[in-house]
Amino acid sequence: LPVHQPAPAPGFSNANAPENQVPYGYPQHAPGTYQGAGSYGFQVQAMGVPGAPPIQNQPVVKEGTIWMPVPPPLPRCPPGLEYLTQIDQILIHQQIELLEILTGFETSNRYEIKNTLGQIVYCAAEDTDCCTRNCCGPARPFTLRIIDNLGHEVITLQRPLRCSSCCFPCCLQELEVQAPPGTPVGYVVQDWHPCLPKFTIQDEKRMDVLKIIGPCVICSCCEDINFEVKSVDESSTVGRISKQWTGFLKEAFTDADNFGISFPMDLDVKMKAVMIGACFLIDFMFFEHAGDKQQRVGVWQ
Repeated sequence: LPVHQPAPAPGFSNANAPENQVPYGYPQHAPGTYQGAGSYGFQVQAMGVPGAPPIQNQPVVKEGTIWMPVPPPLPRCPPGLEYLTQIDQILIHQQIELLEILTGFETSNRYEIKNTLGQIVYCAAEDTDCCTRNCCGPARPFTLRIIDNLGHEVITLQRPLRCSSCCFPCCLQELEVQAPPGTPVGYVVQDWHPCLPKFTIQDEKRMDVLKIIGPCVICSCCEDINFEVKSVDESSTVGRISKQWTGFLKEAFTDADNFGISFPMDLDVKMKAVMIGACFLIDFMFFEHAGDKQQRVGVWQ
């Protein structure tokens, strides 16, 4: 009997998909677990996507750091986002700042964005002034620039100064994702909810594409914290943003966090970029320590 193919959700594409393709929202992993991913439990991924030209070059090594090979340009794909067409999982590692540990003086956040093979896909750096970082703390507005291995700025994240408490539903958090810089491709908008962290991922036309729902109590004690990525009607889970438990010492003395993001391989590459932006917004809202070193545990604190 012919197999009925459900219509794809907004932001997804299953055109010309083979009959045995795993539907979106379900694991599409190759066998074997990447041990370098800590407790994510992410799977090693075959670096390719159906219909995309195969990668012929080798990983790039710069100053002892292994970068993901540069993919060939793809039609209708913003320059620099070709990397995201070939992966369905990403690891984000925040770099530890020694000055911040010793003095408590807030420095600009820096991150490495890797694939599950441990190859660096992008580097990201916060662009804010000293006064903003130390006066506004985790609620600070910021511009975060994401750079590829050619030194090109391929994604820009802009967060305006907004309220993060559900007491003020008219001025909740929002983040704009640009790719390339200056061209909006999507938004992350905080939804009002009395007890749950909830966000909506929107495309460049402000149409809802996905939802993100976090736990009621956000307590990073000895376990990972998962923010589920769901369809717009919240009926199915299609991905996840996970904050990894990094150990007592690192959690107590630094605000350098590790995250994992999983999304469907066939998700619109622009929405993958917006999900990366959502991860950074979640990091600043819930896991960036305030001046008193207290971590927020939910939408009320």
